[in-house]
Amino acid sequence: MENSTEIWSFVLTAYGNIGELKYLYFSIMLLWYISICAANTVLIVVIYVDRKLHEPMYIFLCNLFVNEIAGSTSLYPLMLSQMLSDTHEVTLPWCFLQMSYIYISAAVEFCNLAAMAYDRYVAICCPLHYNVIMNTGRVFLIILVIWLYCFFNLMFTFSFTYRLKFCGNAIDKVFCDYHLIIKQACSVSVYNSISDLLFAFLTVVIPFSLISVSYMKILAVCLHTSKENKQKAVTTCTPQIVSLSNMFVGTIFHFVDSRFIVADVPDNVQIILSVYLLICQPIVTPFMYGFKLPKIKESCKGFLFARYCKFISK
Repeated sequence: MENSTEIWSFVLTAYGNIGELKYLYFSIMLLWYISICAANTVLIVVIYVDRKLHEPMYIFLCNLFVNEIAGSTSLYPLMLSQMLSDTHEVTLPWCFLQMSYIYISAAVEFCNLAAMAYDRYVAICCPLHYNVIMNTGRVFLIILVIWLYCFFNLMFTFSFTYRLKFCGNAIDKVFCDYHLIIKQACSVSVYNSISDLLFAFLTVVIPFSLISVSYMKILAVCLHTSKENKQKAVTTCTPQIVSLSNMFVGTIFHFVDSRFIVADVPDNVQIILSVYLLICQPIVTPFMYGFKLPKIKESCKGFLFARYCKFISK
């Protein structure tokens, strides 16, 4: 940050002046954040405690739930503090930190869904070799690679952004967005202008391509299998498809809102669409997997019932 001497903070102008309504919005967002953390934490604990769920698919799910909590934490604490603030200022280091982790979180989500799609491909298309290919050690290695891949991609694509000198400081969003940050720079190279698109290609397009190939192969196998196996494949794959679709829609909202001026859309709607991914995905994921997958559903019931009985007996 040594050459960014003129600007030391950004102002998140999308908050505007909401008056006394800020306490209502604060309460709603706080309750939503607590719900996200609670729902994902319960499923993490259930998977950890129930040894029957110590399988590759549920380990990947556990990583997904951890990422939902971490991704939400990159947005909500700052958003909540800004709602009660009068200045809506964020220092450069905090702004870059939030931007970086939001991008890493989204990238981990896509890559983890790609790993889960591969897991389902192996389970359905190569069932006899599943335990050999998807052993526990390999699953944890895949998870480690996912996080390292996303982190180093972020460092590679955004490394020059952290050294920019800024002449403006107004960001018309409720969080620090890359494309709006570089608009405040005194000079921007072509690489800086497209680096977020490069990051999206490496962490969204490539995983999405791998997911598409996996599901096409699964579909090809399901066309020539029994009705029972088809139903089993649909049960395990549906939550992943819903999560992927929701992620894809949220990503489109984000890039359209950042790169194009949508004059006909009300400001409140633009704000909601810009944070759609971080509002909906973290709560969609635990509810989709918690209520759709039979094993997790039964384990959740058993876990919550056991805790309730323990509480009553005291």
